[in-house]
Amino acid sequence: MNDRVSPTLYSAATPSLASRYRAVRAATESLAAPLSPEDCAIQSMPDASPVKWHLAHTSWFFETFVLHAHLGGYRTFEPSFRMLFNSYYNSVGDKHPRPERGLLSRPSLDRVYAYRRHVDAAMAALFARGAMPSPVAALIELGLNHEQQHQELVLTDVKHLLSCNPLKPAYAEAAQEPTAAAAPLTWIEFGEGLVEIGHDESGFAFDNELPRHREYLHGFALASRPVSNREYLGFIADGGYRRPELWLSEGWDWIRAHEVAAPRYWERGESAARSRAICWRTACSSRERPRRIAAAWRSFSATSGNGRKARIRRIRAIVPLLERSVNTTANSCVTSTFYVAARA
Repeated sequence: MNDRVSPTLYSAATPSLASRYRAVRAATESLAAPLSPEDCAIQSMPDASPVKWHLAHTSWFFETFVLHAHLGGYRTFEPSFRMLFNSYYNSVGDKHPRPERGLLSRPSLDRVYAYRRHVDAAMAALFARGAMPSPVAALIELGLNHEQQHQELVLTDVKHLLSCNPLKPAYAEAAQEPTAAAAPLTWIEFGEGLVEIGHDESGFAFDNELPRHREYLHGFALASRPVSNREYLGFIADGGYRRPELWLSEGWDWIRAHEVAAPRYWERGESAARSRAICWRTACSSRERPRRIAAAWRSFSATSGNGRKARIRRIRAIVPLLERSVNTTANSCVTSTFYVAARA
């Protein structure tokens, strides 16, 4: 576990960390709330995991790395869970094969929720001790970021699971949104030059965000907003999946190899404005991420040099824009797709 957090980040902020812990744990359970016990038990492909497993594994993390080591007298909930809900931590011991997680009819979903309550009660006791050493707080911070990753996995795995059901069940009834025309799409241009990328180590970071280093960035342009469902339907109707000039060569090869004619969870004849599927908006780690990205590029553009090339060729790139709601309106912005312009 090479993930990092500032060593002084929570040295005197245990109440804040405790409230964040409660919020993250509650958010995970709220994602599972619309699902039946049967929904939570199924594994629709080897690369997905049952929701029940996600609920247990995120608790396993806190029990294994925080409570056993740092809460004296902690009582293990169920010894067999150490193996059942280990993912890839070889140093911890044996693990159940990932492709067979859907075969775990036992423990029951109720038993898994009891496990979560047991771990949460023990964590509350740990927080009640007041200020804790920074290494312990760093482990908890890592556990919270880890659980948020699994929140995203819950929704992506459930999306695939429900798409396999011929009854086309809904994850949840979407609230009706007013139909409104999308704002005009414009292109924001950014200059070329050296930029620093990677985490600045001012807070939590996963190890793959390090080290911070410099890269040369070619000039490019970014759309002012995500495309709408209506615009994307227009792209499909205009032959977007049949025109190689709109794709990078690797993307075009993938489209041809898999005979792709539309986004994975779109179906011909389905109304984007009345869809019952969890089609486009998936899980979110932060609503602020898109705005932060745009602000960072604006800052870079303001300090970069001249010499921009006038000719722009437009390419299509898929960029996840993680937000926390279901998109049902044809004119509202699709949050899984950006059109990006790149310098020739």
